[in-house]
Amino acid sequence: MALMDFIKKQFIDIIQWTEEGDGTLAWRFPMSGMEIQNGGTLVVRESQMAVFVNEGQVADVFGPGTHKLTTQTLPVLTYLKNWDKLFESPFKSDVYFFSTRQQIDQKWGTPQPITIRDKDFGAVRLRAFGNYAFRIADPKLFHTEISGTRESYPVGDLEGQLRGLVLQNISNAIAGSGLPFLDLAANQVMFADALAKELAPAFAKIGLQLEGMTVQNVSLPEELQKIMDQKIGMGMVGNDMAKFMQYQTAQAIPKFAEGSAGGGSGIAGDAMGLGAGVALGQVLAQNLAQGLQTPVAPAAAAAAQAAAAPLGVKPEEVMATLEKLGDLKAKGILTQEEFDAKKSELLKKLI
Repeated sequence: MALMDFIKKQFIDIIQWTEEGDGTLAWRFPMSGMEIQNGGTLVVRESQMAVFVNEGQVADVFGPGTHKLTTQTLPVLTYLKNWDKLFESPFKSDVYFFSTRQQIDQKWGTPQPITIRDKDFGAVRLRAFGNYAFRIADPKLFHTEISGTRESYPVGDLEGQLRGLVLQNISNAIAGSGLPFLDLAANQVMFADALAKELAPAFAKIGLQLEGMTVQNVSLPEELQKIMDQKIGMGMVGNDMAKFMQYQTAQAIPKFAEGSAGGGSGIAGDAMGLGAGVALGQVLAQNLAQGLQTPVAPAAAAAAQAAAAPLGVKPEEVMATLEKLGDLKAKGILTQEEFDAKKSELLKKLI
């Protein structure tokens, strides 16, 4: 029995790898001083490839199947070991197995907003995240460039490098797609395809093949999102500044009312609420006047004109409105010309 154990320990008849779990890209067969027999069997399962390495030099590569190890099936190794005609048995060689299965649901995302050029907004800082899948396509290249002589190489050791490649190519992918930000957010499949196209050569350089790329979300930082919402609001009213101010005033009144009802804002809150109410009253009166600008009897026209007569505006109300307009101009929502026009209009209403 001791002699048989010794023989079994010293010579290898079957070389194979049965994966015990997910996440292993490369695995070295444990030789531990053993040698391979002439005519030994190499079993490579589907979704695997095997590589023979002689003294650090990659020799023969085997795909799925059962292979009998002879001088005919090991031509490169035969040459490296200077076997003239006969297979010298036993012999030593490192054997590495590589998993060619897809490694799915690999996460990527922008930890910080990245700056890109946009047709509509100029420079934009955006966030994005998604996932991707890859597989080993060239085990020889992957062995020489990445895994080396390690006993095993898990997917986790490669995640940081691949995620960095994705982030590095996002700007190029967006530029290559030719889509502005608003269209980009609505065409995430097109964005993912452009990103995959940019990444494919970088993956190929280390023996990998990118199998799939998804973009699950594209968004702006919160402060830029607010500005974009305001631009969208102006677009919905046809970029009419008067209508936009009406909308802003109507939106602000409930907030002022809440502040006044809470009792914490005091006289200032009451004044702001009153000012907003006066402003809204003027807006409604102007709208009423526009609606009544049709041929009517002189008495009715006079009544309508009296109803539409502008009320006096206090200086503090004008200053508050100017401050809001200044904020809109600073954020790029108003142009300098629009701001100056509105400023002139407000100053004429001072009493």
